[in-house]
Amino acid sequence: MTDHHAAPDGTTASTGLTAPGTPAGPTGADAAARPGLHSFIAGLPKAELHVHHVGSASPRIVAELAARHPDSKVPTDPEALVDYFTFTDFAHFIEVYLSVVDLIRTPEDVRLLTYEVARDLARQQVRYAELTITPYSSTRRGIDERAFMDAVEDARKAAEAEFGTVLRWCFDIPGEEGNGAAAEETVRLATDDRLRPEGLVSFGLGGPEIGVPRPQFKPYFDRAIAAGLHSVPHAGETTGPQTVWDALTELRAERIGHGTSSARDPRLLAHLAEHRIPLEVCPTSNIATRAVATLDEHPIKEFARAGVLVTVNSDDPPMFGTDLNNEYGVAARLLDLDEQGVAALARNAVEASFLDPAGKARILDEIDSYTSAWLAN
Repeated sequence: MTDHHAAPDGTTASTGLTAPGTPAGPTGADAAARPGLHSFIAGLPKAELHVHHVGSASPRIVAELAARHPDSKVPTDPEALVDYFTFTDFAHFIEVYLSVVDLIRTPEDVRLLTYEVARDLARQQVRYAELTITPYSSTRRGIDERAFMDAVEDARKAAEAEFGTVLRWCFDIPGEEGNGAAAEETVRLATDDRLRPEGLVSFGLGGPEIGVPRPQFKPYFDRAIAAGLHSVPHAGETTGPQTVWDALTELRAERIGHGTSSARDPRLLAHLAEHRIPLEVCPTSNIATRAVATLDEHPIKEFARAGVLVTVNSDDPPMFGTDLNNEYGVAARLLDLDEQGVAALARNAVEASFLDPAGKARILDEIDSYTSAWLAN
């Protein structure tokens, strides 16, 4: 799902589905700037903390699901999805995203999607991923809630056994639905011991931010936190720093999804750095949805300079013509990182994850061993 044209330096760059002229990831100009770095990234063990369940469906899977449900407007040709996944703004992205959500109509669809997402993560050497799932989108379409939970858990266990990739879940409220039935349903599914899946570790809030203030969701986050879940809402992606403050003070956020506008508030940056509250940064996503104009203007540099704990993530990778390896390449260029700097980013994600201490230590050791062996060659 990529197209190729001349990058600003005259090389051929893969820019995915973002606006023409967007700086390339490691498959183009970035790799030329740092020989071997793309190969290093491709083999580097990683953790992914901000990636959406439906948004991770590959063109092949989206096309297969569209063919199963011919009443959908989603193209059944993977090539046609390139144009379909070109977004004019964040609102258009949400519209297209929800049309793909509508393709997930049976437990078999859920299981297929989840298992194939794990396969794609494993190909990128992702050892651990916290996948954001919006159960309300499926249960309101008639999928039995128990069958839904069984489907994601069956896929999770099969993926770990077959690929070695450990999956955990974040259940998120779809913000576009407001703080009514969707929020209540999401927190009920997340906290009911008879339904709550074994892999669930956190509770989130996604969708649009404009017109969807964070404080209204406080009662639901309070219930989720009381049930032992971590708080990881999206905030500050398309709105200002106050949304991030609201997520911290009202929703008791332990990590911030995106947090892009945090760079506009020095006091907020200092707070994030002092309290080691990680940002889940998704550079290509921010360009594709027009949350940021160009990659060279992306605030990841300001985050790093302020000492904020930065993690790099892919968000909805096939929809944005990217993957986690590409996002590491983009971050390496923007932050001017060598192999050790990229490895430090990978360590950030592991340390910011909700994996158990033994699991964290295992992946951190693997990152260190891989990096040492690479540098010794």
